Amino acid sequence: MRILQLGRLSNDVNEALASGYDTTFLWQQTQADEYLRQNGNRFDLVVTSAQFGLTQTQLEYLPNLKAVCSFGVGYDAINVADLQKRGIVLSNTPDVLTDCVADLAWGLILDVARRISAADRYVRSLSWGGKQRFGNSTRVSGKRLGILGLGRIGKAIAKRGEGFGMDIAYHNRQKVADVAYAYFDDLGELATWADFLVIACPGGKETQGLVDASVLKALGEHGFLINIARGSIVDEAALIEVLQAKQLAGAALDVYAHEPNIPTALLQNGTVVLTPHMGSATLETRQDMDTLLLDNVASFMQTGRLLTAVTL
Repeated sequence: MRILQLGRLSNDVNEALASGYDTTFLWQQTQADEYLRQNGNRFDLVVTSAQFGLTQTQLEYLPNLKAVCSFGVGYDAINVADLQKRGIVLSNTPDVLTDCVADLAWGLILDVARRISAADRYVRSLSWGGKQRFGNSTRVSGKRLGILGLGRIGKAIAKRGEGFGMDIAYHNRQKVADVAYAYFDDLGELATWADFLVIACPGGKETQGLVDASVLKALGEHGFLINIARGSIVDEAALIEVLQAKQLAGAALDVYAHEPNIPTALLQNGTVVLTPHMGSATLETRQDMDTLLLDNVASFMQTGRLLTAVTL
């Protein structure tokens, strides 16, 4: 079977696929679309990532495709409905990145509430000791933590919240059976209740713009928004508006609507903490993700089955 790799991944993955299989790197083709149109029928398996995805047009050029192995937990950039129609199986790399993404979510919570990045800027500007006082920040311990999406990562964020003595509640498509946290079937009501609202749900059409102006205003002038999921989930224009109107205490964002392009209004707002979509970007987690991706490829090549198949 032949493999088509859509985008550049780590050197370890690139080298393993090149040396172990009949692999073509699409990014090395000078006219990638034309190459795929003429040669797409040669490929049985696609290797991609949450960043590169798999477009509907690319999929149409791959009539013999049997499987897609994706690096990352999210697959909203892949047309899963068409995969399902054609019986094409899909794998991602879940679990191995859960702790690091949850850790970053907590780093962002502490940063935006205690104003750590702002304090760093204040000290570096030599303002400390001058006329301009830095001012107070917001306590985290004992507050109310609302989580949008109580999957693997959402649960890990909630578990860390228990250590801070927080009241924890969540909103999901449906109530989760094995947890004692309070459940809100209305996202706006959860936002009204919460001091911190952390977004940990999948992206895609179903959640596009789910956190809109009404949710942000419900979170309120003393509330904080944290997003480590997908930028598409938040109405970015509405977020800017409520921040500028001081209807929200602050936001901490690792993901954006049009990455890597971030609106100037967010870049210049001192109540906003920004990181470059780095939730899983630790040496340990990226190595584990590489291994799981390659294990899925090997499993499919040898047995026709994926180790971490996504239920479509």
